[in-house]
Amino acid sequence: MSSAALFLVGGAVGASAGEITVYCQDIAVGCGALEAVVADFEAANPDDKINLELVNYQTILESLPIQLESGAGPDAAIVTDLGGLSRYYLDIAPYGDADMLRAEYAPTLPWLRGEAPTSDAINGIPLSMTVNGAYVNATLFDQAGIAMPEAGATWEDWAEVTQKVAEATGVSFPMEMDRSGHRFASLAISYGAELVDDQGQPVVDEGLKAAIEQFVAWHEEKVMPMDLWGAVGGSTHRELFSDFLNAETVFYFGGSWTIGKMDSEVGDLFDWKVVATPCGPAACAAMPGGSALAGFKNSKNPDLTGRFLAFVGQPEEIAKIDLYAKEIPTAKTLIDEGLEYTDVSAETQEALSTFMAQIPKIPETAYRFQGWRYQRAMMNAMTTRISQVLNNEMDVDTALERIKQDVELAIQAAGGSN
Repeated sequence: MSSAALFLVGGAVGASAGEITVYCQDIAVGCGALEAVVADFEAANPDDKINLELVNYQTILESLPIQLESGAGPDAAIVTDLGGLSRYYLDIAPYGDADMLRAEYAPTLPWLRGEAPTSDAINGIPLSMTVNGAYVNATLFDQAGIAMPEAGATWEDWAEVTQKVAEATGVSFPMEMDRSGHRFASLAISYGAELVDDQGQPVVDEGLKAAIEQFVAWHEEKVMPMDLWGAVGGSTHRELFSDFLNAETVFYFGGSWTIGKMDSEVGDLFDWKVVATPCGPAACAAMPGGSALAGFKNSKNPDLTGRFLAFVGQPEEIAKIDLYAKEIPTAKTLIDEGLEYTDVSAETQEALSTFMAQIPKIPETAYRFQGWRYQRAMMNAMTTRISQVLNNEMDVDTALERIKQDVELAIQAAGGSN
């Protein structure tokens, strides 16, 4: 335990002079990952105190916005709804080396700017980047005597080859994708979907239509299981990692955050690997994501909050966080130089390297969608309407109309601001 005080959450906490409170969870990039950095900061600033307050993810997702709206809440928190909370963020540019921070985090800072993505504001420090991607059961390919597609292979290539592997090995399903609009967005953008324009308006286009039609066809052809996307209604998130763990699917499209489970739960059951993101007609698009440490305008000590966040943003401090959590770094210096993760299997090290290699290929469309204030509304709409198509409740053209209507209603309900 570092010198940071660690508490179970007991409600909103304000900061006194020289002291602030940071909400964080206990998994991935959470309280544990911050402890070494807090110790460094307090050693350099002995009059300051950083209290890490342990909360669960639902508190950050559901309770934190209510606290902030009422003028309460912590001084800072690790958040994942990066654009949705942007109106509460403290711009830390005056409190540190703003030029360095903008240079290190140029692709991801717009995610924290909400309706003003082109501003110069530094509304937090992106702590880690997640990347959507495909896990493949390499042992099944070996058993089938079939070569794995090379980087640059298309989604259709993978669908074709995994069908052959599944047939040869008796596996239930060739491919699975989490029931998630975020995961589907990788496919959609690869097929040419824009999803949101530069004015913050939802876009329903031929690229999105082509992606949905292909996705539906794979379900009809039993390339993908109907009981993942078709059996659950609404926007409910669902994944069947257990299918991959039990070698019941050849190809699983999830993301980099699953590496820890792959390492600890799959273990020596079979050989697995992460492969380069499949390509569509327009791109080989992995959706980015991640978490950020954001300070809030409500902070009773904005100076300390800003200074602490600027300190965290130094590449050498971010490296400690991402090495602890085994996450992909966001700092340009670390992406360029790479991180040598310790205490991980060779498969995990290779998987992390493969995920990092996808980052330079992420199209601007994906970054814009990730930073959009109404991204969640669009993702939920896609998940809901695609499932209705799979269940023969509507056709693809109707689903496209409803997706656009759903998001426009969400924008109107929020006062029409993008």
